[in-house]
Amino acid sequence: MKATYTKYILNFKRPSGTSRGIMTHKETWFLILERDGNLGIGECGILRGLSADDVPEYEEKLIWLCKHIEGNKAELQAELKEFPSIQFGLEQALLSLESQNPFELFPSDFIHKNAPIPINGLIWMGDEQFMLSQLEDKLKEGFRCIKMKIGAIDFKTELSILKSIRKNFSPSEIELRVDANGAFAPEDAMVKLNTLAEFKLHSIEQPIKPKQKEAMARLCGQTPLPIALDEELIGVFDVTEKQRLLQTIQPQFIILKPSLVGGFQGSREWIEIAESMNIGWWVTSALESNIGLNAIAQWTYTLSSDMPQGLGTGSLFTNNFESPLAVRDGQLWYGDGTVWKQNLIKDLCI
Repeated sequence: MKATYTKYILNFKRPSGTSRGIMTHKETWFLILERDGNLGIGECGILRGLSADDVPEYEEKLIWLCKHIEGNKAELQAELKEFPSIQFGLEQALLSLESQNPFELFPSDFIHKNAPIPINGLIWMGDEQFMLSQLEDKLKEGFRCIKMKIGAIDFKTELSILKSIRKNFSPSEIELRVDANGAFAPEDAMVKLNTLAEFKLHSIEQPIKPKQKEAMARLCGQTPLPIALDEELIGVFDVTEKQRLLQTIQPQFIILKPSLVGGFQGSREWIEIAESMNIGWWVTSALESNIGLNAIAQWTYTLSSDMPQGLGTGSLFTNNFESPLAVRDGQLWYGDGTVWKQNLIKDLCI
């Protein structure tokens, strides 16, 4: 078996804002496997300043993997333990190589019977008019679960947007999620949570920055609205550490981004631990191209969750790959008449 990799820069259609700053592009790498004339592909994508494997030796580890691709699978996983996005890319590429169709990794009704996955509509940070225009678009597109990024603009402005939504749509009509990306200070987070709770939100993601376990545990114990851990899970690799984290903080939900938490295997570990503690969960993509999003979506469908997932980010880029993935009526579908480009993997090898 031969392994190679290639770097690819995804360009945003419009600069996208979070509390960590504005993004204009996203780096990703494709791991390509070849055996007996068959090809397999997996996406290794990092988020600068967030991913645990955002380190100078990242490409060195990809080179190492390509040289040792025929090694023992358990040994490869151990070597890649602190490189969750490469773990994820390897999982995808191996499944892709073994499949008759390199883009069908998890055969299911999602692929073969056009069964959709419910997803949330994402509203990016920006000025009030931009955020309201996004909201209008999402409602026209049939979304009934909206996720809004908060924490980058004036809090009062964000509250006015939420107030506007609730004035027109009840919680039974529109489920609202907010994502603070750690923007709140621990000392005033509870005040803000109390204020946000007035809008009957489904949940808030990561209200304060990670690595503040005691403060987060206090918030989760006293919060008037459910808290979902997101960035808090990044960089926690050992199963025992995962158990200890959830036992200490006891959140209401956790959010699983396979590129950031060790692929399918790492995500399964988190899910098993969370369910043993009656902690809810959902899956979210991490700005992958349609190749990575396709893998996450297919896997997510096999989990049989009725909760809206965070899988609608494929349309953000100008140079994404055409795929059968399509968003309609607030759901992600596979099979809109578009097919994967026949020589896509070979073209990436060039």
